[in-house]
Amino acid sequence: MDNFFKRLSLTGFAVVLSTAGFAADLPTPVIEHVPQVPVAGGLYLRGDIGYKFWNDPSGSFNDPVIGDLRFQRESMDDAWMVGVGVGYQINNYLRTDVTLDYETSANIKGYAVCGTCTGGFSTESTDVDVWTVMLNGYVDLGTWNRITPYVGAGIGASYVTTDNTYSINPGGTGRTNYDGKHSEWNFAWALMAGAEYAVNDNWSIDAGYQYRDLGDAATVKLHDAGTGETRVEWDDLTAHEIRLGVRYNFNTTSAPAGPVYYEPQGPITSNF
Repeated sequence: MDNFFKRLSLTGFAVVLSTAGFAADLPTPVIEHVPQVPVAGGLYLRGDIGYKFWNDPSGSFNDPVIGDLRFQRESMDDAWMVGVGVGYQINNYLRTDVTLDYETSANIKGYAVCGTCTGGFSTESTDVDVWTVMLNGYVDLGTWNRITPYVGAGIGASYVTTDNTYSINPGGTGRTNYDGKHSEWNFAWALMAGAEYAVNDNWSIDAGYQYRDLGDAATVKLHDAGTGETRVEWDDLTAHEIRLGVRYNFNTTSAPAGPVYYEPQGPITSNF
């Protein structure tokens, strides 16, 4: 009986040694920690629509009889805008784009003391539409739940056109039409803020606000045989814009979800 237990014990000890030796020969699993890949720089296209709240401009004209005359109670109608652009995502935080926008025609109206009629105010009116080209830069402030807020600024040029200009004197003394259109280029700039929502890797929705300064507007000159030549000027064309747009990103990369675990392939040997 003692010999039986001795043999059983020796057999168990040999099995333990052989198992330990086999385990020692197994290759150690490799854990590869793949770093998060930043968003690759890439080209994108954008399209926007929006509503423009014009601020009241300052109006005046140079009357050959009484000199420079400032208007009173100026007002300007709101307008719609549409725009397109092409841009480049430089890195996770910086991007830039060039945009072309069109602001639909808006009527400006003001009232001037009538110097050549009996009391009252003349009504001065014109329609204004604007094309704007801008170079914009943005700082993306980080992403939470696919939402990326941003701030930005832009500089460029505005092409301002006036049309349908007229003046109506009080007391039914008549309406004077300024025949023709007048267009001019101005320096323009903008400040902006908003947020982008990534629908997927390529498509995103952009909702934002812009403050724009588009320069001045001037009407065509009025030629009058009795009083000479004059034109109306509208200064400080500024506006607040609420915009909604879409962006299509051409080059995007997705970061891996986490570390990758794998075991190297190869023969397994044992000393047993």
